[in-house]
Parts: sequence; C-alpha cells; structure tokens
Amino acid sequence: MTAERKIRDDPSILMKLVTPGELVLPEGGGDNVLITSALPYCNNVPHLGNIIGSTLSADVFARYNRARNRKTLYICGTDEYGTATETQALKEKITPRELCDRYSALHRETYDWFELSFDHFGRTSIPEQTQVCQEAYTNLSNNGMLQMQTKAQTYCEGCSKFLADRFVEGTCPHCGYEDARGDQCDGCTKTLDPIELINPRCLVDRSHKIITRDTAHMYVRLDLVQPRLEEWIKHSWKVGRWSPNSVINSEGEIIDSRVKGGLRPSPITRDLTWGVPVPKTNDENSALMEGKVLYVWFDAPFGYPSITAAYTKEWKQWWFNPDNVRLFQFMGKDNVYFHTVLWPGILFADGRPWTRLHHLSTTEYLNYESGKFSKSRGVGVFGPGAKETGIPPAVWRYYLLASRPETSDSMFSWADFIAGNNNVLLKNFGNFVNRVIKFLTDQFKGVIPESGDAPGPLPPNEDEADPTFVSEANELLTEYIDSMERVRLRHSLNLVMSISARGNAYLQRCNLTKALLEKDPKRCAQVLSRALN
Repeated sequence: MTAERKIRDDPSILMKLVTPGELVLPEGGGDNVLITSALPYCNNVPHLGNIIGSTLSADVFARYNRARNRKTLYICGTDEYGTATETQALKEKITPRELCDRYSALHRETYDWFELSFDHFGRTSIPEQTQVCQEAYTNLSNNGMLQMQTKAQTYCEGCSKFLADRFVEGTCPHCGYEDARGDQCDGCTKTLDPIELINPRCLVDRSHKIITRDTAHMYVRLDLVQPRLEEWIKHSWKVGRWSPNSVINSEGEIIDSRVKGGLRPSPITRDLTWGVPVPKTNDENSALMEGKVLYVWFDAPFGYPSITAAYTKEWKQWWFNPDNVRLFQFMGKDNVYFHTVLWPGILFADGRPWTRLHHLSTTEYLNYESGKFSKSRGVGVFGPGAKETGIPPAVWRYYLLASRPETSDSMFSWADFIAGNNNVLLKNFGNFVNRVIKFLTDQFKGVIPESGDAPGPLPPNEDEADPTFVSEANELLTEYIDSMERVRLRHSLNLVMSISARGNAYLQRCNLTKALLEKDPKRCAQVLSRALN
C-alpha cells in the first residue's frame, strides 16, 4: 500500500459482502468456517436461554468471521423427529407433521426478529435427512459396527404397539410421585426406565393395559472406536480450545463417567412411527428392524449436513473436507455428550472422512429472576414475547450477550436488563456512536473529511491525547480479536464497551464541537477521522 492511498481504501481490510442468494462454498487452501447451533426441538417455542445458548452466540461468531473475509457458512434448523414431537402432537390432537409445520414457522419468525444471520435455516423432516441418515446407518452395518440386542420394553395392548419412554406415565418407584414420565421423574428428578414405573399408563388412553414385552434394537459399537475417539477428543480439545464442558476438564483429562468406565454399544433405533425409517441392509437381523425408526440422537446431528444438503448440492465440500474446513458448534451444556462422544463415535464407525468438530462452544443455564424458564407455568420470556415488549432486538441481543453464561449459570433480571440498556449500552456505546455519526452528518453531510493521516505510527508532535487513545484502542482491539478467536463472546463484548469508553473520553478531551471545526478545521478532521476509525 502506498503512502498516498487512504487507509480505509486498502482492499485487504474491506469486508467482502456476499450477494443475497449467492452460494457460500469453501475455498481450497482457504480459512473456511462451518458453524452450527444446536437444532431446537420443534415441539415448543424458544426462550431467551435457548437463544443465547446456541443461536445468538453462533450468529455473533458468524458475523465476526464474515467481517474477517473468511468463507463462513452458518447452518441451523428445527429438530423434528422423536418422542418429544409425537407426545406433543398427541396432547394437541394434531399430527406430528402439523405440529412441526406450526412450530418451525414460529421458530423462524422468532429468529428473524432477533436478526440471526443463518445462511440457511431448515428442518430435519426432509428427504435429504432420510438419505444422509440411512447412508450412515448402512455404512455402520457394512463396517460391522452394529449389534442387535433384545430388551424388555413397555407394550400397550390397546394400541398394539411398543411405547417409547415419553408415552408412558406412572408412579415413581423411588419417591412415589404419581405422574412420573417414562424417562424421568419430575418429583425426585431421577432417570427412569419405563418398565420401572408402578401402575404404568398409556398417554394415548389411560384405560389401556400396559405389559412388558421383549423387542429387538440395533446398537452402535462405540466400544470398538473408543481408542480413536479418546485420542481425537484430546487433540481437538487442545487445538480447537474448547470451552469448559462435562466431557474433558481444563487439564485435558476425560472426566465423563461413560467414557472413563468404558463405552458400551449404544441404541440407535426406536419403536416409533415419526422418524427416519431404519433402512434394509445385508445384516442377517435386518428384517427385525422393519417398522422401526432411527433414534433421535442418531438422527438429529445428521441434521447439520442434511440441512446443508438442502442448501446446496455441493454440501460435501463442507462436510467431507476436514483439511480445509473448521467446524464450530454452539450448544447448551446438556448437549455436550452427544456432540463430543456419541456423534463423533458414529462418524468414526461410519468410516468416511467427515469434517469433525474443531471448536466446541457451550453455555451453562440462563435462569429467569432466580428461577427456571417454564412455559407451562408462564415463567420467562418465550419466542414472540420479546418482540411484543416493543424493545428493539439490538437491545435484547446486547443484554443476552452481556449475560451469556459462559462459565457458570447466569440470570435474566428485568432490573438488570433496564439498567444495562440505560447505563451501559446507551450512555457508553450509544453515546459514542451517536455523537460521532451525528457530527459527521450535521457538519460534513456524511462525508468523512481528509485527516492527513498516513499509515504507520502517529508523529511525536501529535496532541498527547491522540497517541494515548490510538495506542489504547489498538491494544483493546488486539485483545478483542484474540478473545473472538477463542469464542469468548461475553469478554469480547466487554472489550468493545471498553473501546467505546476510551472513545468518549477522547472526544471530551479533544472537544469535538462546532467551535473546534471553526477554530481548527484540520484538527477537527483528525479527531473525527480517528474516532470513526
């Protein structure tokens, strides 16, 4: 760059904008970033904790990488299969498809209002999902990575079918709570097996008789891939600088009890109708899987590549490109095991060169006014509720990021929300931006004046305020970039606020006013230009 060229005209620092509708594909040998946020269940509307836990956090990181001119693809969509969807549809007396159509639209509407910049937001009940999942299952079968096991399961004689855990209620054998679900008791929070329930009841019809029958299911042999999986976890954790989570600690030691105790074959099929059908294979027990579907935690993670396949037929350029693509995944802490152990284990068993997790970004829980979000009890802010307050989405985005539960649970408080907006966002950042832009618009009709600045350090005879401001701003900017590269979003936002605070102090020290413009136009242009930069 020559000395005559304006700093802001240097093409290397200008953000390359993607034309709407333009396909985003990775570049060979480039720095390509693939971003996913945990697929939200399609049986409810998201609350603020869901939004900051995955979708908003991933959006901020996607915007950062686009600003750095990296090929960046941000994928998300609704997770539509499984027992949660079937049971909710049953309660609402509609079909699972009708339920998913309704809630998928509500999710999309909510995320659009929050200004989330997905490159593609899809859903899992699509043909691409069936194809991707069935191909993976077939590969597991062909690679000898499946094992059939027979276990006792609740069976409804009235419905003439096996009942998944959420289709069964009864009395908890541990605490006596009478409305315990087949997977967990809300009374004592203990995990349950449906066959443990006392006086089990079918959700479809409580008068139906429930018995126990044996049923066959396929299990993926995680035990066969455990050595490779553990080696990968330790390597990816170190290179990708994962956030703190429940699988591996800060010393690089795997602490998940299931891994430490030796992984066992894990079930990947279910006796349901709403899901990806188990495909026919050459396995001798294939016929016994007829009429069953793939387990939601086998199915759901493959939603990332299948939704990408719905976005572009060239989806494998993103998902079978481990040497040129870095995968960043955002989720709440309750999804960690499935994304760091179960799904990666399945990918190893599949045998193809998948793009695997580079960085894991997890959050703890965002609570609401000292309690938990609960739609059934009307506690918290859900979906359209934020929009209905009339408060702009930018304010919500700021507060949620400022409260992001990165290392411990945090709490949404209306008092803190109001104070954060008034005392920090408006008085600090808003004041700095508004003062600079308004002065530029009023005095220069929006055209940045020539400041006389050239690339490089400021000359020694500059006003004392300028070198100090530029030096501090650059130090904070360097720290901000490092923080964003580590996906420390809350800390990064604090650094942005520190930069704007320095900017406010600089404007006060230099007295950016019309009087300065009339007295010393060159100096005024310098101050304005440096504040803008």
